[in-house]
Amino acid sequence: MNGEQRREKIIDILNSSSKPVSGVALASMLNVSRQVIVQDIALIRASDNEISSTNRGYVIRKKNEHTRIFKVVHTEADVEAELNSIVDMGGWVKDVFVYHKVYGVIKADLNLHSRRDIKDYMAEIGNGKSNLLMNVTSGYHYHTVIAPDEDTLDIIQEKLDKLGFLARLQEYEPVDFWSSKA
Repeated sequence: MNGEQRREKIIDILNSSSKPVSGVALASMLNVSRQVIVQDIALIRASDNEISSTNRGYVIRKKNEHTRIFKVVHTEADVEAELNSIVDMGGWVKDVFVYHKVYGVIKADLNLHSRRDIKDYMAEIGNGKSNLLMNVTSGYHYHTVIAPDEDTLDIIQEKLDKLGFLARLQEYEPVDFWSSKA
C-alpha cells in the first residue's frame, strides 16, 4: 500500500468510526509507525479534511454535518446536564471555549458524542486538580455543536434555552454567534 492509498484508508476508518481513533490503533491497522500516521494526518488536513486531535484519538468532520456555536452559562453542578442535553437531542460537543477580555479565546477540544463520553469526561475532571474552563469567565462559555442537520441544532438550541443555559453576547465579544433564528 502506498502513501496515497494509506491516507485514503485513514479517511475511510475515521469516517466509519463513531469514536476517536488513536494514532497507535491506526498504525497497528495499517502496519506502519505512529509517526507515519502523524505525518499522514498532517497531509490529510492540508488537503482540506477537518481532522481534530483529541486525547482519545483522531476524529474527522463528516461532510454532511452542520455546526452551530452556543454561548451558555451555568454552574459547575449543571455541566453534566448541559452536555447530556446536547447529545440526547442528537448532537455532539466538538469543543469548549471562552472569550476572555484580556486573553482572548481559550479553547479545548472535547469531542463528546455520548453519555458515556460525558461520564468519562466528568470523571477525568473530577480526578484532576484542574478546573473547568468556564470558571475563567464566571460560568460563561461556548460550545461548538455538530449535528446531522439544522433541525437538530434548532432542537438543541430550544432545549438549552428551556433549561436556562443559553446566554446573550456582550458588546465586547467579537463575533455574533447567534443564528438569525435566535
